Amino acid sequence: MPVHDDRLLFEFLILEGAQAGLSWITILRKREHYRRVFDDFDAQRIANYDADKVASLLADPGIVRNRLKVAAAIANARAFLEVRREFGSFDAFIWGFVRGRPIQNRWSSLSEIPPPAPSRRP
Repeated sequence: MPVHDDRLLFEFLILEGAQAGLSWITILRKREHYRRVFDDFDAQRIANYDADKVASLLADPGIVRNRLKVAAAIANARAFLEVRREFGSFDAFIWGFVRGRPIQNRWSSLSEIPPPAPSRRP
């Protein structure tokens, strides 16, 4: 289902970062706790997290306690806010890549799948 809610899109972004290298079920089991400790994925609040908040997150067994992933969540919140300032919403930015319409590839045979783009390697 297409999503156009900036807060939910930001939640997906943060959870995707937390999931890197792990199974999705691991993150989905921790999702509600992530919502609590990451202020319901309020990008403005997360962008302003200080060292004390980072320390409390890294001590919380209810999330993936990886310093780089927590730092990425904060950096992504700041970038998310910048994108919203520039484009009016994150939704407008992200959906602009597909002209506001989902791409649905429903191939009925392998022959319909386009070939990959040529490699640019020398």
